[in-house]
Amino acid sequence: MRGKTQEDRDLIEMLDPVAESLGYEIVRLRLMGGTEQRRLQIMAEHPLLEDGTGGDMNVEDCAKLSRAVSEVLDAADPIAGEYTLEVSSPGIDRPLTRLKDFDDYAGLEARIELDRVAEGRKRFKGELAGVEDDQVGLNIEGEDDVTVYFPFAWVIDAKLVMTDALMERGAKQRAARLESENEDLSESEED
Repeated sequence: MRGKTQEDRDLIEMLDPVAESLGYEIVRLRLMGGTEQRRLQIMAEHPLLEDGTGGDMNVEDCAKLSRAVSEVLDAADPIAGEYTLEVSSPGIDRPLTRLKDFDDYAGLEARIELDRVAEGRKRFKGELAGVEDDQVGLNIEGEDDVTVYFPFAWVIDAKLVMTDALMERGAKQRAARLESENEDLSESEED
């Protein structure tokens, strides 16, 4: 789900080490458009830590990753024709593209779409219930005490739903990031 096409997946394989070397993770990559005006969208973030901090990137982070990715793409030239590079943070109502995302955001509400019918439908909404083996758990909305598990391979789209709990978590993450950035700034001023 991080990449839809084989070309996307090849680019992820090339660019993952670049992002990781700078302390970021690629959440999703999409190369869109025809053969002339293509757009390469990279959504990335800081890895989430056990205390829930990490996540969103600021403008400087996006620019830093964009410069590093541009250098690699210019040297390797894997994309035919011209394209525009866009690097962004996934935002608060982020897509869930990796198995670990379903664990990291357990307890929050999400929408999930499958590539096949399960439990009589393809689309589900509910509270994420974590991961067991390679299965994504979901407490289905409106059905008390019903947790269903889907193979991660069946999931074609998943996204967090904007709720008060999600907003509160996002605010806490931003506050922790700002506090960390202020501490780093204070330490560098002392040197």
